[in-house]
Amino acid sequence: MGDMANNSVAYSGVKNSLKEANHDGDFGITLTELRALMELRSTDALRKIQESYGDVYGICTKLKTSPNEGLSGNPADLERREAVFGKNFIPPKKPKTFLQLVWEALQDVTLIILEIAAIVSLGLSFYQPPEGDNALCGEVSVGEEEGEGETGWIEGAAILLSVVCVVLVTAFNDWSKEKQFRGLQSRIEQEQKFTVIRGGQVIQIPVADITVGDIAQVKYGDLLPADGILIQGNDLKIDESSLTGESDHVKKSLDKDPLLLSGTHVMEGSGRMVVTAVGVNSQTGIIFTLLGAGGEEEEKKDEKKKEKKNKKQDGAIENRNKAKAQDGAAMEMQPLKSEEGGDGDEKDKKKANLPKKEKSVLQGKLTKLAVQIGKAGLLMSAITVIILVLYFVIDTFWVQKRPWLAECTPIYIQYFVKFFIIGVTVLVVA
Repeated sequence: MGDMANNSVAYSGVKNSLKEANHDGDFGITLTELRALMELRSTDALRKIQESYGDVYGICTKLKTSPNEGLSGNPADLERREAVFGKNFIPPKKPKTFLQLVWEALQDVTLIILEIAAIVSLGLSFYQPPEGDNALCGEVSVGEEEGEGETGWIEGAAILLSVVCVVLVTAFNDWSKEKQFRGLQSRIEQEQKFTVIRGGQVIQIPVADITVGDIAQVKYGDLLPADGILIQGNDLKIDESSLTGESDHVKKSLDKDPLLLSGTHVMEGSGRMVVTAVGVNSQTGIIFTLLGAGGEEEEKKDEKKKEKKNKKQDGAIENRNKAKAQDGAAMEMQPLKSEEGGDGDEKDKKKANLPKKEKSVLQGKLTKLAVQIGKAGLLMSAITVIILVLYFVIDTFWVQKRPWLAECTPIYIQYFVKFFIIGVTVLVVA
């Protein structure tokens, strides 16, 4: 408590200097640093805060806010903060139609292989070899049992039916997941008011107006609309199951785990936190971004960049034509070369500035596991196909010593297709 009092006195002493420094909007901590800090957990986050900022009050100093009086509420200051750290708004994702999700599910490589194998099997099932070919080709026949040749189409049709079932189930699951996340977003937006401290007064403001540096009061039953760091807490326990899947309540304290994450529920206690991330930079916003919520915005930006680039190219062509008319062909090449060089530099910068696709911890582990299972399944399926083909070839052309006849080719191909389908089955099961 003594430290808090001393810090309060210190803040009252620097309050005027903070107001004077606010006009340039130059904060002592960047958006990237805040995002990196909020990705840490428990002791790692506490260690980072102590090493880089001393304590949470050091973060308040860099964010130019008072832990007791909050932000001044000056509109110009709030606009600067929103310009630097973003607004507490997650761009709504346009929901995909069920047909779009079905089309995306059909792009799976395994399903494409199954479709091709099913179509080939279905086509060959209607081929009936002429009488006498069976004797020439050996004891093998189109079907393995008597009368199976008439119903050989069932195998291909069953594979196609299985593909349809898999695609419909996958599309329905994706549609359900999108609906759940849209529900989570609407729940956050429906919490219209949240309690913050501004100018030394406790007020309620719309969730969309919360910005980085706000001192927010949290209490039992709140759904946190932004990420923050705990300043003061009283037996505070948070339900983070919406982010981590863990059903146990997490106890938050200054000396163990001071990070509070958006989209989580306050189950016990109360406290105060300094807001460190809002909107797409918060944990909820990052999840929406990973799911493609910001895809449309990126597409719009790319379209605008392309339009600007086309305009620049058109302008450069006009300038080159003018230069050619005035100064001759010798002077034409210089602006052309500089323009091309500018495009190359722009491409290099664009490549360097491309953000790496972020993945959550769970997504990373599942991706790694899926790749390992896929490689093992692919290896086993390849071994299965090779063994079946070798057995068939050795038995037919070596043991039975039969030549490869042209009229037997469709029958042999049918067997090879069956072997391939068995291998694909092994891969699909994996």
